[in-house]
Amino acid sequence: MAIRASFSITRTINHFFFHSLFSPKTHHSRLFSSQTIHQDPPHSHSSPQYINEICRILSDFRDPHHELECPLTAFSDKITSSLVEQVLKRCRNLGFSAHRFFLWAKRIPGFMHSKESYHILVDILGSSKQFPLLWDFLSEIKENQCIEISPEIFWLIFRAYCRANLPGDAIRAFHKMGDFGVKAGIVDVDQLLYVLCKRKHVKQAQEFFDRINVEVMPNAKTYSILMRGWGDVGDAGEARKLFEEMRERGCAVDVVAYNSLLEALCKGGNVDEAYKLFREMGSNGLAPDACTYSIFIRAYCEVKDIHSAFRVLDRMRRYNLVPNVFTYNCIIKKLCKSEKLDEAYQLLDEMIERGVSPDLWCYNAILAFHCDHCEVNKALRLVSRMENENRIPDRHTYNMVLKMLLRVGRFDRLTDVWEGMEERGFYPAASTYAVMVHGFCKKKGKLEEACKYFEMMIDDGIPPYSCTVELLRNRVIGLGFSEQIDVLAGKMERSTSCVIQELSSVMRGEKACGKLRSEEQNLPSEERGEAYGYTWLTE
Repeated sequence: MAIRASFSITRTINHFFFHSLFSPKTHHSRLFSSQTIHQDPPHSHSSPQYINEICRILSDFRDPHHELECPLTAFSDKITSSLVEQVLKRCRNLGFSAHRFFLWAKRIPGFMHSKESYHILVDILGSSKQFPLLWDFLSEIKENQCIEISPEIFWLIFRAYCRANLPGDAIRAFHKMGDFGVKAGIVDVDQLLYVLCKRKHVKQAQEFFDRINVEVMPNAKTYSILMRGWGDVGDAGEARKLFEEMRERGCAVDVVAYNSLLEALCKGGNVDEAYKLFREMGSNGLAPDACTYSIFIRAYCEVKDIHSAFRVLDRMRRYNLVPNVFTYNCIIKKLCKSEKLDEAYQLLDEMIERGVSPDLWCYNAILAFHCDHCEVNKALRLVSRMENENRIPDRHTYNMVLKMLLRVGRFDRLTDVWEGMEERGFYPAASTYAVMVHGFCKKKGKLEEACKYFEMMIDDGIPPYSCTVELLRNRVIGLGFSEQIDVLAGKMERSTSCVIQELSSVMRGEKACGKLRSEEQNLPSEERGEAYGYTWLTE
């Protein structure tokens, strides 16, 4: 039953570029810029084949004891700064391997990394919590003067520490900026406060602010970040204190500051008080903007008062104010929950007419309704509409559709969707394969199909979830095909992926190690698809 997957070795790992609502406009579209002596040849482009093969090597030789340089040698004459950037972006979850690859490329005669590559590697090391390695890397950059160490590098470090729930280390990193020749200013303070608040470390953000506001003069933006932070943790009282402090210090209170307090009040359930503050804006000569009204729309959606949300939306229409995509998504989600699909589609059309480009979240929210109600034709029509409107389906889109088709037994359409994914540039990861394996395991007479997709995943070097391995093993044994266990386990043992090799013991009946279990249990809800009301597990 061994079937080689038709997909090339590609893992869609999106590089997360740090984006802040409060970032300066100079960093609006791209955080990194390439500044390098070594230039790619004119009109050159990095071959996807080389990128795929190098990424596979970095994944297969991820252990520190593995000899990585030997398999990479064949690509020495193919290395360009663009190719290195693409490989690093794709392998951001392989911190140690990415660092070794970076150092290997650096030693190639005549090659120099781009500034962007340095920034990407800092982000990778931070995301993988390789903090000692990160600081050694920064010290090396400083000593060798490879590139100028910019504030943006420290913004990445702030974010990495906050995501690792190490707010104290993020603050210490701020105080280290001077050691690397970077003079901290109010913009850097804002960036640190923003990432602290975003990760709910608001108390630490406030303490840092109270210490630093003597040295650096805060502005309305600084206060707005903190007010929103307190609002996110449900403490509107602290947000009010900051608002009053702004006034006492003579800091100009702008629309953004009002919006921050309004949002904090609404999130705390104080909508009436927020409305009084809203009316105060006009008396102070400040005109509410689209964000102001959107705060009330989201507040009404939160309490399932869709009629009040539409009243605010109608008022925005009268003033020719256009909500952002996030606000439209809130309403569309509530309409879908209320089974008002016609109104959801009308709002989708209105977004396009008013120049607001619907994002994948918007389409997937409607798609989730169709999939939940097993509306096959409507779901597939919506996917086609997404493609026609240049919205490429993501893994959530495909996972929902595949799960629905498995549930209703439309295996003909299932095959069409699966084969069409590669044509659209989508390559399945572990969660998509899990949908197929779990779905077929629970369909009578479809065990061979479940094994086929499992083997495709192994052939593609994609480690399955341990629960997927256990489910397939139990199903194979339960139907009396115990000899097939040796075939599947043997294929896993022959894989070049260390993780797949470890999981072969689970196929043979041993329990998954604590590390593998922990990683699966700690998958973010976004990875599991819970934002759209589904998981890749089939009921």
